[in-house]
Amino acid sequence: MRRSIFLVALCSLLSLCVAAQEGFPVPAGNANQLFYLQRTSNTNTIVYELNYKKGKLDEDNPVHVFWIRYAEKGQRAELSWIQRVFAYGVKTKRLADSSYRIRLVSYAGYSMYLKKGPDNKYRLFAPINGSQMILKSIFVKITGGSMWSPDIEYFEVSGINPATNKPVAERKKVLANEIKEK
Repeated sequence: MRRSIFLVALCSLLSLCVAAQEGFPVPAGNANQLFYLQRTSNTNTIVYELNYKKGKLDEDNPVHVFWIRYAEKGQRAELSWIQRVFAYGVKTKRLADSSYRIRLVSYAGYSMYLKKGPDNKYRLFAPINGSQMILKSIFVKITGGSMWSPDIEYFEVSGINPATNKPVAERKKVLANEIKEK
């Protein structure tokens, strides 16, 4: 019994440590924010938010992506065309059940799903530890390479278990055969 309690406490602490990046700011105050992405290169953060037009979700472009330039003055800035098309933008596909499959343009192997819940709020679900969880952040550990071909050691996904409302996190390796869409 004592060992079980210790293991549960240890796993909880480890998941909190994996989910938080020391010294990195956490974007707050945006009710439409789905998740954010950060990288080892600097604290500038890419935010993914719901894209509304006239009070309704834009069905053709449901996710808007932009920077928060923390390393500069903390200002908001749009992605450049290159950033949107080759790195941090998203590809969306509307599904038969009115949800959306969302993929980062730079890594087709990780599918996320934008779904409307019973409370009429949209949430982004992603695989974390083998189950669909509400995604909150992605952290990319870059160890070198170039802008066009960075060497990525791993990426961490963090979120919330919708059944328990507890934090979850997982480190994943980038698989070369999953970078491009098939």
